[in-house]
Amino acid sequence: MAYVISDDCIMCGACADGCPAGCISEGDGKYVIDADACLDCGACAGACPVGAPSQA
Repeated sequence: MAYVISDDCIMCGACADGCPAGCISEGDGKYVIDADACLDCGACAGACPVGAPSQA
């Protein structure tokens, strides 16, 4: 299952910087993950200071 980013996102970009697949981009008010490209590795969740990314 791909990861998703909740509304807790503070738009810091840590998740995008930590993503080895490069599948995280800026969305409207929060970062978003391309589910088709997500490796389900959890790197984004580990990088996020507020715990916004989680498994869908």
